[in-house]
Amino acid sequence: MASEQTGASFDKLSIFYPMWNEEEYVDRALTAARRACVALIEAGDIADYELIIVNDASTDRTAEIADAIAAADPHVTVIHHAKNRKLGGAIKTGFATATGDLILYTDADLPFDMAELPRAVRLMIDYDADIVSAYRFDRTGEGYLRTIYTFWYNLLIRTLFGVKARDINFAFKLCRARVFDHVELQSEGSFIDAELVIRATRLGYEMLQFGVDYFPRTRGESTLSSPGVILTILREMRELRGALDGITPVMNKD
Repeated sequence: MASEQTGASFDKLSIFYPMWNEEEYVDRALTAARRACVALIEAGDIADYELIIVNDASTDRTAEIADAIAAADPHVTVIHHAKNRKLGGAIKTGFATATGDLILYTDADLPFDMAELPRAVRLMIDYDADIVSAYRFDRTGEGYLRTIYTFWYNLLIRTLFGVKARDINFAFKLCRARVFDHVELQSEGSFIDAELVIRATRLGYEMLQFGVDYFPRTRGESTLSSPGVILTILREMRELRGALDGITPVMNKD
């Protein structure tokens, strides 16, 4: 919904970051987001913005650093989990906390240049998309094992659910808030990216994809390829297959 007072295309953009032990990335992630949001305001695409950190029970200084930044910047909100809920739980908290009519979820390690965000918003406006999802031009920077794993995972999602997503787990999902009037996410693990796209497209929401340069993590550690994560993905994938029976497109999505 456009802002009647400012003429902006969206009243507010919410950007949220699930964070677990990301002390080295907190400030950089928020700085990049602020810069992109200011550009969007100047372009007339958004009227306001908020930045949300979902601290998933970090054991390093993530919470301390995030709270200090939030105390000095009214645009920043920090949500603390009392116990670690993994990626899915953190993402569900982020979407539930967001108050904007436009919501971006991404990772704290900035796997893409945040300067791509204004482009994504413009694509959403021009093509009247409900979700804009980015894919990586080159995934070899994350290592060949992860590249192979990602290829087969995307192929499995396309085969089982009929979703034509090139890079479904990449942490760039720009969504109109209206999507969540009808989409209720259930996954607690890394399958949540796929669940969002599968549920939304099954309901008739339109997704647009665009490519971005990929910048792999240089600090910290990713656990997305661990055996436990993969087993959780397979279990939640099976559960979603059963839950999709009877779902039909939403007739009025506004």
